[in-house]
Amino acid sequence: MDTSNPSVFVNAELLRLYVGRQVRALIQVAQSGAVSVIGNSTDGVQLIVKGTPPSPLTKFVEVIGIADSDKSIQASIWNNFGDTIDTHAYNQLCLLANGDFKHLFI
Repeated sequence: MDTSNPSVFVNAELLRLYVGRQVRALIQVAQSGAVSVIGNSTDGVQLIVKGTPPSPLTKFVEVIGIADSDKSIQASIWNNFGDTIDTHAYNQLCLLANGDFKHLFI
């Protein structure tokens, strides 16, 4: 595992703090195209993920890439997470990873 450039767990609210840095986010896919995906973050806010998504795409996708704005990510890695997942738990993970337990994640 390469630890030289860690990915910060983010939801849409936290994304603005990491523009220009590598992040990781879970997206519920709402619309998929050849070069981007529009979906909802675990906190219910719409995000745009740029890049070439895998085919087929499941309902939930974790993306790793560079936050290029407070509403978009340029993805380099796409991980299908299936059609059901506890988004509340993933959102809580994002909050923990950016709060008192940040030192455990970065």
